[in-house]
Amino acid sequence: MKLLALETANEQCSVSLVDETQTLYFQLDTRAKAQTQTILPMIEQGFAENQIENSQLTAIAFSRGPGSFSGVRINAAVTQALAWANDIPVIPVSTLQALAQAAYREAQLNEVTAVLDARMQEVYIASFKLDQNNIMQLVDEEKLLDYQQAAEYQKYTLIGSGSALIKADAIEFQSITATAEDIATIARQDAIEKQWFSAELALPVYLRDNAWKKIPEQGKP
Repeated sequence: MKLLALETANEQCSVSLVDETQTLYFQLDTRAKAQTQTILPMIEQGFAENQIENSQLTAIAFSRGPGSFSGVRINAAVTQALAWANDIPVIPVSTLQALAQAAYREAQLNEVTAVLDARMQEVYIASFKLDQNNIMQLVDEEKLLDYQQAAEYQKYTLIGSGSALIKADAIEFQSITATAEDIATIARQDAIEKQWFSAELALPVYLRDNAWKKIPEQGKP
């Protein structure tokens, strides 16, 4: 099994290649909004270092959102292109779930409320709890809420870029960020069990229904 994992839904770009038991390749570029320039070269480097080709992939996992509109779109577009061209199945992974997984990886937290800044005085939010396989699983529903609503929706320790927006002193874990490493961790078991989708279902999830519109067209300041 060879799984390619992509993460561009935030202000960074990362790529990982894994098999059933180990990480074969991981690279992270933290430069803001450099995804379009870096993601394909990073994928090619991973293939070259491991002497594999697109057609040898078992599946492609990607961060499907919610998150940065352009970042989520890039992730889905690259995944679709690679999957369609090589008849490879896809595994969409929630950006919020990946953030929760990062909190376990970095801080050993096993119950978290993941919060991402959605701009326009809103956040993306959902809560997760670690299961018996050390994978963070959703315990409620992913939502787009204003700060007050989000504060009421919180269940566990706040993590992610939106933490301090809904609770001023929640700064300890606001810098935690998901990478392709977390996408791969979540998707690995699905790939082993062949729990995946066809390429046309490599679709972004924005939560904000009119995210594709320009801000003035959204009726918001």
